[in-house]
Amino acid sequence: MTWRDLTDPRAVAHGVDHEAGLKEPVFENLSIPEHFGPVTVLVDDHKIKRYAFTQDDHHPWHFGPSPFGGRIAHAGLLSNDLVQLFTTAYRASRTVGLHTEEQLWFDGPAHLDEEVVLAGSYVDSYTRRGQDYVVMEASATAADGRGILRHRGVEILRTRPGDVAGRNRTGGGGTAGTVDGTFDPDAPTAVAGTPTVRPGAPLPPLHITITQEQASVFSRCGEYVRNTHSDLAVAREAGLRIPIVQGQQQCGLITGMLTRFFGADLFTGGWLRVKFINPVEVFEPLEVGGAVTAVQEAGPGRLAIDVEVWVRRADGKLSTVGWARAEAPATAPRRT
Repeated sequence: MTWRDLTDPRAVAHGVDHEAGLKEPVFENLSIPEHFGPVTVLVDDHKIKRYAFTQDDHHPWHFGPSPFGGRIAHAGLLSNDLVQLFTTAYRASRTVGLHTEEQLWFDGPAHLDEEVVLAGSYVDSYTRRGQDYVVMEASATAADGRGILRHRGVEILRTRPGDVAGRNRTGGGGTAGTVDGTFDPDAPTAVAGTPTVRPGAPLPPLHITITQEQASVFSRCGEYVRNTHSDLAVAREAGLRIPIVQGQQQCGLITGMLTRFFGADLFTGGWLRVKFINPVEVFEPLEVGGAVTAVQEAGPGRLAIDVEVWVRRADGKLSTVGWARAEAPATAPRRT
């Protein structure tokens, strides 16, 4: 039976150590290019419910009918599997890195009980400001060859997060300038398919607090992986007060907000790029927000909408900033 994760934790009962013989995750052990997978995972009921718990995201499409004919996975459900693909070759519980940037391309939904093939590669590495970075590209593909999700991520491979996190600021990289988490306070909240979708309009925000249980489950405690997100001792050794929320988990919060704004169109052509600029501790109240930056015609009855997105901590500092794009209907369909 195909298991739902990168490793099958049931094997531990029979003496299997999934990290035995794997490489230490340090810069000196990199090989560029280095290929990972293919790994087949099952998008089953448990995997969907587990992700819904970690993100506090119980959108009805993931538990009942959807525009795609049946239950589908969250748009970001497979994103952490892609980020973690390198742990098929490197020891997961020895990784003390820092995710700095993430891009996702959404090609199609993953359906309930569908087997998905994951594969990827380290494609580049470099040293900047005394930190060693590695770049991964990976994809999730359905068994019938349909594209589901593509990922490109940048990570500091081995560091002390307590010394590094929060040092960097980020700009738009040619997209839309610096994201500062502001919008037009006089504009009504943007609703796709209505005239409210105009530059400056805020997206409907989300408010959430990621608990330790949610962070631990998202960060693979169910596979017996210990890291700065799931284990207090590991976090303290890394210079942190308590565990921090994985950047990819914050990315998933943004993906959930975008699902509610763009609807089905996010799953079949959406794009998201985020940068992680300040750490988030578990139990920290967060606001997930965004604003429309550009609207263009994309064909008859269609609009291409660009937005800025962010995650804001309770102290007002932004922890994640980014940019997203998808199409949407110019007018909402009539209800009959």
